[in-house]
Amino acid sequence: MKIEIQKLNESELEKRNIDSWPIWEKETSRFDWHYDTIEECYLLEGTVVVETSDGEKVEFGKGDFVTFPKGLSCVWDVKQPVKKHYNFK
Repeated sequence: MKIEIQKLNESELEKRNIDSWPIWEKETSRFDWHYDTIEECYLLEGTVVVETSDGEKVEFGKGDFVTFPKGLSCVWDVKQPVKKHYNFK
């Protein structure tokens, strides 16, 4: 299972209507997480390293558009407090 990271331009952000998505915030922390569905998110602030169950480490931060696949189990390591828009598909 692969975490996908993209850089979207302003028109792509508007096309997806990301500003209307809910916002989630989290302080510096480390926690286990499992995705029961696909999640898309756009980071407004922060830095995160996600460690997958197969040992892969993926780092992303402000300005990244990230897609997490359904069925992914991982550990979130929030290095700098996060603020993100999110959407479940």
